[in-house]
Amino acid sequence: MKNIQVKLSLVFLVLFQLGLSAQELEVAKPAIIPKPSEIEWKDDFFTLQKSTVVCFNPGAETSAAWLQELLENTYTQSYTMKGENCTGFNILLEPDLEQSLGKEGYKLNISSNIVSIKAATEAGLFYGIQTLRQVFPPEIENEKVLNEIKLPQLSVTDVPKFEWRGSMLDIARSFFGPDYIKKHLDRMAFYKLNRLHLHLTDDQGWRIEIKQKPKLTELGSKGAVKGGRSGYLTQEQYKEIQEYAAARNIIIIPEIDMPGHIYSALMAYPELNCEEFSNIEPRLATPPELFHEYQVGWSKLCLDKPEVYDFVATVLGEMAEITKGEYLHIGGDEIEDERYKEFVIKADSIVRGLGKTTIGWEEVTKAAVDSTFISQRWNNKTKSVVNTRVIQSLCSSFYFDHANIPGQEMTNNWCQERGVSLKDAYTFIAKNPNTIGVEAPLWTEMVLSNDAADNRFWPRTIALAEVGWSANENKDYQDFVNRLGRHGLRLDLMDVNYFRSPEVNWNSNRNKGVFSEFMPDSKWID
Repeated sequence: MKNIQVKLSLVFLVLFQLGLSAQELEVAKPAIIPKPSEIEWKDDFFTLQKSTVVCFNPGAETSAAWLQELLENTYTQSYTMKGENCTGFNILLEPDLEQSLGKEGYKLNISSNIVSIKAATEAGLFYGIQTLRQVFPPEIENEKVLNEIKLPQLSVTDVPKFEWRGSMLDIARSFFGPDYIKKHLDRMAFYKLNRLHLHLTDDQGWRIEIKQKPKLTELGSKGAVKGGRSGYLTQEQYKEIQEYAAARNIIIIPEIDMPGHIYSALMAYPELNCEEFSNIEPRLATPPELFHEYQVGWSKLCLDKPEVYDFVATVLGEMAEITKGEYLHIGGDEIEDERYKEFVIKADSIVRGLGKTTIGWEEVTKAAVDSTFISQRWNNKTKSVVNTRVIQSLCSSFYFDHANIPGQEMTNNWCQERGVSLKDAYTFIAKNPNTIGVEAPLWTEMVLSNDAADNRFWPRTIALAEVGWSANENKDYQDFVNRLGRHGLRLDLMDVNYFRSPEVNWNSNRNKGVFSEFMPDSKWID
């Protein structure tokens, strides 16, 4: 108890010397995640006026609109105008900064009379605004802040470590529709993630409309794991999701898993199946049966049939037409077939012929795929015959369908029996020099609701975000945990059903967080 009293005395001494109230101290050094490359804190504040102007130069109109939307939840009245010299807020698009900041970096400066954000691209400006958003009180997330707002003065120069900072949602085992996907995109954007990989097809369900193959959704979308949801995305819904993502600088990565994990397609089009396989697979009886189980690696396209490649070309062709991003994911995991390598090379050729870049799970690198191919490492056991760019999704660090803590119910544990902890995710360091980024998959065999998905995604996805953005030398797990705890109220206000990791001192109100900068290793006193 004596040590606690000493620490409290030191805190109040600092408060007295600085002349700051507890509330002012709290906003003095906000908990920013991901941790910026460079940040300098200053001693004064920027006081938000009741009437302020958001200025922007040509090209920064969209960013100015994002900032004005942020300010709508404050007591101020804000206005936008073109111009480069003004008080209030200044948003500047400066292409020449690309040499020093790249395509996603930014500079944020808060002085006594102006807040400025500079970047080479709209993406950089957007990320600068997300950092600024974390400097504002968390209440702005869902309610209007009526009190005076003081922002601590600071200077930030920030550049991401990896170009690929991704999250994956499996909507094939259990379906998640546009509303949840958009919520997930909003939360991803707040933490500067920029890729959403949608696992659209598997044995249990086919979740994307293919107009030339209507039975894929007429029949193939009806299944789901036990207790899961069925359904599919129309092409219009898929396009709308992509537009929503693009506005937040996120690219949608569609995955059509082939040549295995394909029962939902075989059920719809039995001619894609080998006769000897259908004789031993009762689910392909007439009428075909839906699949509600969890087994994997038991279904596959009949690679001896030429019509299989017509099917692949048709499906990938429609996906290329409706996909804005440059990537198509062809799956390719957990299958044994003597013609597997041949299939991968042909599928890769089809994708490249459509003007897209092919991605596949790590098994595809058994085949001599094109050098442009991107492989997604999930167990690191595949002996590759080619060097490709690599996305790191190792199950021991990033499979978020696994338990948050040992023994958590309705979770997988096949990769790591104790689960995948917050620390497992945060402490990952990429050793492969071809790594272009990180991505955390959420497989949904046991994720049957929106709340369950939130519980598995968050807060581990926040750890992933810092792994993908912040330089290794800037990372410190205890520092991250301290900052993460101060995001608790913000996550609550953002309606995120996050798992309350026991190693984190979660703030349930803003007063808990005042002392964290002075007592970073202490426990909260309730």
